[in-house]
Amino acid sequence: MSEKLLEVKSLKKLFPVKPGFFFKSKDHVHAVDGVSLSVKPGRTLGLVGESGCGKTTMGKTILKLIEPTDGQIFFKGENITGYTRQEMKKVRRQMQMIFQDPFSSLNPRHTIGSILAAPLEIHGLADGKNMEDKISGFLKKVGLSSEAMRRYPHEFSGGQRQRIGIARALALYPELIIADEPVSALDVSIQAQILNLMKDLQEELGLAYIIIAHDLSVVSYISDEIAVMYLGKIVEKALSTDFYAEPLHPYSRALISAIPVLDPDFKKKRFILKGDVPSPINPPSGCRFHPRCPYRFEPCDKSEPYLEQVGKENHFVACHLKF
Repeated sequence: MSEKLLEVKSLKKLFPVKPGFFFKSKDHVHAVDGVSLSVKPGRTLGLVGESGCGKTTMGKTILKLIEPTDGQIFFKGENITGYTRQEMKKVRRQMQMIFQDPFSSLNPRHTIGSILAAPLEIHGLADGKNMEDKISGFLKKVGLSSEAMRRYPHEFSGGQRQRIGIARALALYPELIIADEPVSALDVSIQAQILNLMKDLQEELGLAYIIIAHDLSVVSYISDEIAVMYLGKIVEKALSTDFYAEPLHPYSRALISAIPVLDPDFKKKRFILKGDVPSPINPPSGCRFHPRCPYRFEPCDKSEPYLEQVGKENHFVACHLKF
């Protein structure tokens, strides 16, 4: 088996922009544009960036909830890019997703028991009394009582609903979970509880995570590696300790400087970007970050930089600056 649980090579997802009924699309939204990354068993990759940079599309494309436009997806050494829906059914037992909104991701007409039973029924993993025992076990694993299976989603708080979403993701005993902004819709006091729960489950079950987030303070707590995404491309990849100790790409520095400091007496030097994120329909030539970069110089608007190792091992940056 491959050392890497998941490996993505030059993945692209373009969405056509339709001008009207009788006109063919000429433009495309470059949501994910040539991204390569990998995740090892039992490890956590934090995928970070501003809203609209393509993080969620990346996660859904890896799971083939959205079909990729180009590139390759390898899971446990197998190329699953061209798998049919029936072939993906087997793979999806091992690849699950936790959705961002714990309110809209649970069907309000179904009890928690029926919500958790659905994946087990679809994959033929349990029935009857065995089903109830399994559901009760999953609920207890995420800190809820077995009585919760007879209640409806509206009877729970946001944090409890997200625990239910985690229980649903665990129901098929996956090896990889993609968590799309798993705590962004929750109160700050609840966020730490959910992150601690995810860490405990990772240690107990050997799970690998891809944590999608715009809040770097969230991913710093749980991630082994960080990948920074900007306008459909990865601009920096590094081990979490190296990234937070010395972010190299100007965009990464801006994200780090935006993390709030709890000490009111500490005056933090902000790295503030000017201008808006360019349109993903017509991304800038050369480096996509150059219109907002305070360090841009001659090659930035003409030549696209590619991820290259700089400094420490496993630290990659896509930038014309010399580090």
